Amino acid sequence: MKVRPADLWELTKPGITGLVLATTAVGFYLGVNGSLDMSLLLFTLVGTALLAAGANALNHYAERDADALMKRTRDRPLPARRLEPWAALVFAVTISAAGTASLWLFVNPLTAVLGLVALLSYIFAYTPLKSRTSLCTIVGAVPGAIPPMMGWTAVRGELDVLAWVLFSIVFLWQLPHFLAIAWLYRGDYERAGLPMLPVVDPEGTRTAHQIILYSLALLTVSLLTTVLELTGALYFFGALTLGIGLLALGVGVAISKTGVRAKRLFLASVLYLPILLVLMIVDKV
Repeated sequence: MKVRPADLWELTKPGITGLVLATTAVGFYLGVNGSLDMSLLLFTLVGTALLAAGANALNHYAERDADALMKRTRDRPLPARRLEPWAALVFAVTISAAGTASLWLFVNPLTAVLGLVALLSYIFAYTPLKSRTSLCTIVGAVPGAIPPMMGWTAVRGELDVLAWVLFSIVFLWQLPHFLAIAWLYRGDYERAGLPMLPVVDPEGTRTAHQIILYSLALLTVSLLTTVLELTGALYFFGALTLGIGLLALGVGVAISKTGVRAKRLFLASVLYLPILLVLMIVDKV
């Protein structure tokens, strides 16, 4: 079977990889004291891109059978049989190894280790847990929150309190975002035998309560960058406004447990993070 570059590209989940690079770049910029080292930024982004793309490709490989059962994923290269599993695996391992080596050699070992931890936890913790427990969402948010830390450590070479604050912001943002997605596609997840919270909570009460809890936690944690003097007042009030808006939509889901409300929350979460990141960049102290 001929290997098409377009299928390999799809394995990398370009949208998710792009988000990983955005959060990494913001973490890098926030960590800079003095002038911006463009060559270090380039090496950081290239290595991170390879690792993220490799993790996504490995996820395609590991979930190919479940993907075949869901409408939104059954046309992916592996379930659609446009690509042989061995080809996907070789591609994924190769670029993952290249990304790890690049970060180790051209950035620093700590950043490479963080990237490897993100990959391994995504593939060997989150992915198998998806078929076992709804808690997989919390586990899956860990690798998704590591990239801004990688950007920070690429510059600072250490994990400090601010690095963990950046991690916590992205970690908490993912939870209402993912729960809204799972609510919208719970029929697909149920057919694939994946016990996401909206599947095991058909009335939506637990799901809505968790959305509110995580949104409230996100609102609180997002303000810490100003408290710790990394960002200024513009960011603080912007983050406060965004957080209250997201929380209000979460409360709306709890009041009226409908797909329409869940979709509004999902769309708001898609807008929330890039706006928050831009505010961080604009109002860095």
